[in-house]
Amino acid sequence: MPCLAIYILLLADITEAQTPGTPLTAMQNYRRGRELEAMNRMDEANTYYNEAVRICLDEVSRNAATRDTYTALTWTMQRQRRYSEVITWGERGLRAFSDEYRVVEMMGEAFFYLDNYARCLAYMQRYVNAVPQGERTSIAYFFIGEVYRLTEKYRHADIAYTTAVRLEPTMALWWYRLATVREEIGDQRPAIEAYQQALRLNPNYREARTGLARLQGN
Repeated sequence: MPCLAIYILLLADITEAQTPGTPLTAMQNYRRGRELEAMNRMDEANTYYNEAVRICLDEVSRNAATRDTYTALTWTMQRQRRYSEVITWGERGLRAFSDEYRVVEMMGEAFFYLDNYARCLAYMQRYVNAVPQGERTSIAYFFIGEVYRLTEKYRHADIAYTTAVRLEPTMALWWYRLATVREEIGDQRPAIEAYQQALRLNPNYREARTGLARLQGN
């Protein structure tokens, strides 16, 4: 779930000039795949994702792996929902580069999708503590909010979601999640405001409209 500004930056990287005949790097293949996935061209995206993985594994086998190797590898496997492999390769990458926080954050996401909320929380907190202004800090706070919501720690979830939307205010889903936890703890006015913001960003957000109507008694 990348922020709009980050996604635009990635697309800019994709379109940068390349020397004719020069093979794409693993990271460039990953980014091409992301562009195609965003256009719902998943079969084509997987062609680039598979090549990114191949390049990374080749670099590992040749003892030529860099920070970008493990970052591109875990990012790509995450897009392909290969969450257990993200964990395996992420752990290996962090043994080599313990401060590669791009991998740390991706480990947190993988653990979330594997329903291991305690490990997800540990990695996401490690990420936000280390790089409070990182490119994926807002996303990390969103996942922290998700963990607290799913474990019914609603006030903690409120704090995490509030931080996420402060850092990235354009995500309708995030505002909706914030509204739901505020509703759970009985903060009606702040919940209404969050539902309203979700609807400003996405007027067709049915669940947000239902939640708003419920609180307003309509």
